[in-house]
Amino acid sequence: MKFSYTYKTFSVVLSLLVLLSTLSLTIEKHFCGDVLIDVAIFSESEKCEDDIAINDDLNESKTIINDCCKDEIDVIEGLSEIIITSFEDFEVIQQHVLIAYSYSYLNLFEDVSNQVIPHKDYVSPLLIKDIQVLDETYLI
Repeated sequence: MKFSYTYKTFSVVLSLLVLLSTLSLTIEKHFCGDVLIDVAIFSESEKCEDDIAINDDLNESKTIINDCCKDEIDVIEGLSEIIITSFEDFEVIQQHVLIAYSYSYLNLFEDVSNQVIPHKDYVSPLLIKDIQVLDETYLI
């Protein structure tokens, strides 16, 4: 029972690790001069008021190119392929270390019920008289 929670936790952690390693992000930053105005991860960053002007004739918003404002885009690319190596791809020394480590790790979790307890079937003798009280010897 105690191993099932360990296995479930370990499998969730490994699946999150695979998910986060394959995730790609694009971070868009908008600067006006040297001041950071907006940062956006999943959407387009908001422009400052100097960049947007309203054309009264067509009632459309139009972006005016301004020299002081700039956009910076950072792309964090995840893994496109997950490489699975087999046991035979390791060197001989790495194989031996892996086998020894896994063997020693699995032996840490031996079940207590499998151990031999030599006195579990021992029945203590029945007390007829309390000898310590009769002899008046007490351990303090």
